Amino acid sequence: MAGPSSQRKKLLLMGRSGSGKSSMRSIIFSNYSAFDTRRLGATIDVEHSHLRFLGHMTLNLWDCGGQEVFIDNYFSTQRDHIFRMVEVLIYVFDVESKKVPKDIETFVRCLKHLREFSPGAKVFVLVHKMDLIQVDTRDHVFNSTMARLREASKNYGYELTGFATSIWDESLYRAWSSIVCSLIPNMGVFQKHLQDFASISEAQELVLFERTTFLVISHVSSPDSSVPQDALDPKRFEKISNIIKTYKQSCSKMRSQFQTISLHGHSCSAYIDTLTPNTFIMVVMPPASKHRRDGYVSGDIDGNTVIANIRASRAWFEKIELEHE
Repeated sequence: MAGPSSQRKKLLLMGRSGSGKSSMRSIIFSNYSAFDTRRLGATIDVEHSHLRFLGHMTLNLWDCGGQEVFIDNYFSTQRDHIFRMVEVLIYVFDVESKKVPKDIETFVRCLKHLREFSPGAKVFVLVHKMDLIQVDTRDHVFNSTMARLREASKNYGYELTGFATSIWDESLYRAWSSIVCSLIPNMGVFQKHLQDFASISEAQELVLFERTTFLVISHVSSPDSSVPQDALDPKRFEKISNIIKTYKQSCSKMRSQFQTISLHGHSCSAYIDTLTPNTFIMVVMPPASKHRRDGYVSGDIDGNTVIANIRASRAWFEKIELEHE
């Protein structure tokens, strides 16, 4: 069993002042809406957040102010303090920045110091505020930005993982799900047990969410699904995170909490329920007319049965979490 210190993960959130760092942090971890972020002020120096994730993991998020006076300190007197023992660097680029060469220079200097003090860190680049770019040019802007960054940073040996993001859509959840999932050591175990549960419950799809942030931790799809994978929305998981997080905010304003949700459509039914103290699960069931097992069409699986299956598996998944703390 890993010691407590191994579950503390230091994340650096860096980028020019006004690039949107604190806004995205507040949306993902503090249940802000995109509209709420308008009241946030500029970050002064470094703002520390100690965030519990999956119960046993603590994300030490260092939101580094992007004013030049602070950046100069990060690279001089605070260099050791800032860049030592970093697990992940998240660098945010504002697509409307008027100082792109300076932004790239600052990013490269970050990598230089990261290489010195935390050579094993992962690097994520968020090309942010993409909602301000015309839809038909977004891919070009994102790809050209990432190409420039990879060329400028090629001598430091880091693989850059990039995302085009905006606080106004689900793209932020996709990026941050990938970031936090890169820190979970037992992803393969979660995946295997989800696959077993999908087979037992005859589900079309299963999605596992972290309870507080509603970020996607893992998902599996049945190979026998009647709907081809390429016909499904590739952004469906992040959209669900966004929708449910907004719904949770509405519940909080009404001083209530949701525990179970069931949704029924023409092509499927979806059930969302608590799985463990740290996770929610969504079970997507096929329509009765297309639900097959061992070559015959089964009757409609009652929603109560689906919820009962989830609750019967709770001890199983709680044991997985405890074994990997």
